[in-house]
Amino acid sequence: MRAIGIILAGGASNRMTELTTKRATSALPIAGGYRSIDFALSSMANSHINKVAVFTQYNSKSLSQHLNSSKWWDFGRKQGGLYVFTPTQTQENNYWYRGTADAIGQNIDFLKTSHEPYVVIASGDCVYKLDYNDVLRYHIDKNADITIVTKELGDEEDPSRFGVVSIDDNGLVTEFEEKPIVTSKNIVSTGIYIIRRRQLIEMIERAGSEGGFDLVKDIFIRYRGLKKMYAYPMKAYWSNITTISSYFKTNMDFLNRDIRDYFFNQYPVVNSKIEDLPPAKYNVGSSVTNSLVSSGCIINGEVRNSILFKEVYVGNNCTIKNSLILNDVYIGDNTYIENCIVESHDTIRENSSYIGDPESVRVVLEKNARYVL
Repeated sequence: MRAIGIILAGGASNRMTELTTKRATSALPIAGGYRSIDFALSSMANSHINKVAVFTQYNSKSLSQHLNSSKWWDFGRKQGGLYVFTPTQTQENNYWYRGTADAIGQNIDFLKTSHEPYVVIASGDCVYKLDYNDVLRYHIDKNADITIVTKELGDEEDPSRFGVVSIDDNGLVTEFEEKPIVTSKNIVSTGIYIIRRRQLIEMIERAGSEGGFDLVKDIFIRYRGLKKMYAYPMKAYWSNITTISSYFKTNMDFLNRDIRDYFFNQYPVVNSKIEDLPPAKYNVGSSVTNSLVSSGCIINGEVRNSILFKEVYVGNNCTIKNSLILNDVYIGDNTYIENCIVESHDTIRENSSYIGDPESVRVVLEKNARYVL
C-alpha cells in the first residue's frame, strides 16, 4: 500500500476511572485475548501498510511491553517496521506531547524521511476491522485533501463524545464539530483519516508555529472550508472504548455469535501477542453458559454471560454473571459477582459479593495481597 501508518495511543481518558490508572486506554484487554490497539495494528498489517508508528505517552509501560516485538503483526521486515515513539527531552524541546498534532510534530522526521505519498492516521482505542486500501481508493477517486472514516450511530449511543460531521449527497463534509455539548447529528468521526504526507507535514508545522497542538481542532476543523474533506462511511462493526459503559458493552458484544464469528473466524484475522498458557480447565461441578473463557483459566463454579480473560481462577460455589473478569484474577470460594468489571491482578476474598447495576456496571478493585506469609 502506498501509505505509512500512524496510531495515536498516548491520550488519557478520565472517564475510564480505575481501568486506566495503570495502563493506557489502547492497552485495555478486549474479548479475552486482545488489546485495544491490536485492531488498528491488524487492519494496517492486513492492508499491507509496512511502516507504522505508534505514539505513546500516558501510562505507556504495559502498552510498550505489548509492542516489544513486531512479529505478531508481521511488521518484522527489512523494509518498514513498527516504530514506538515516546516523548523525548532534547536541547530544543522539553515538553511532553501537548496534543495529537504535537506528538506528530515532535517526530516530524518520521514523515520527512518516509517516501510513501499518503498517511493513514488511526486511534488506538477502537474495535473494528477495515481495509484501508478501500479508503485510499475512495480518497483518490474523490480527489480529496482529507478523508475521514465515519460511522452512523444508533439511537442508543451518545454522539456528543465524538467528532460529529454533516455531509452532502456527494460525501463532502460540510460541517465538522469536535465533541459538542449537545448535538442532533448521528454521523461521527471514527478517528481514522487519510491525507497526503507532504500536506500533513505542512499543516503540522504551520499549526505548531501558531501554538496549535490538536490534530482535529487545530488542523482538520480549521481547514474544513479550505480543503476538500470527504467522509468514507464504515458499514461494518465499530466501537470506541473510552468510557466504562462503552468498554463493557464492546466486550459483551463478543458474546453475540455473529460479532464473534466476524472477528474470530472471518478473513482478515485480528492478530495479537501470544502467551504460552495451558488451555482452560473446567473442574467437576463447574458450569459455563454463553461465555468466553481464555487460556490459563481454572473454573470450579458457575459462569454465565461473562468473559474471563487470561489466568482467572474461579473458586468453589462461585457465581459470575454478566461480568468481565480481567487478566490474572483469583476469586475465592462462595463469591457472587454480577454486572461488574474486576480489574486485573485482583484477589477477591472468599464469601464476597459484588453486584452492579445493568445500566451502570461496577468496577471492582481490591487491594489484597495475593500471597500472605
